[in-house]
Amino acid sequence: MAVTKYQNDLMLDEAFKWVQARYTRLNVCSTSPTTYAEATSTYMLAQSAELGSTDITIADGDAGGRKMTVAAQAGLSVTTTGAAEHIALTGSSGSTLLLVTGCTTQQLTTGNTVDVPVWDDEIDDIA
Repeated sequence: MAVTKYQNDLMLDEAFKWVQARYTRLNVCSTSPTTYAEATSTYMLAQSAELGSTDITIADGDAGGRKMTVAAQAGLSVTTTGAAEHIALTGSSGSTLLLVTGCTTQQLTTGNTVDVPVWDDEIDDIA
């Protein structure tokens, strides 16, 4: 007898809603941060203005499951020169690192601006 597996999309959505309810900044980083301080100071090259829950949308994943899409951010001021390699979402509590993902490596220079295109994170359906 085959085992049937099922998960409700609402279960996956809750993970993304947790991020959506807490994040306020998108940080461009030189290295993958593991703490809030690293994302917002140590490795930060640029940071968005304050963001809101409408900057994240939740929908069906590209190949099943669910996905969270983060809106593009244009003209972020570069505050530190370095190679951008990661994007981090941080929360308003002053100590919450919510999500880190890689990005296309790009050399940034203090005083310039950087655009972050729309991107998404997906949770696959149960296998």
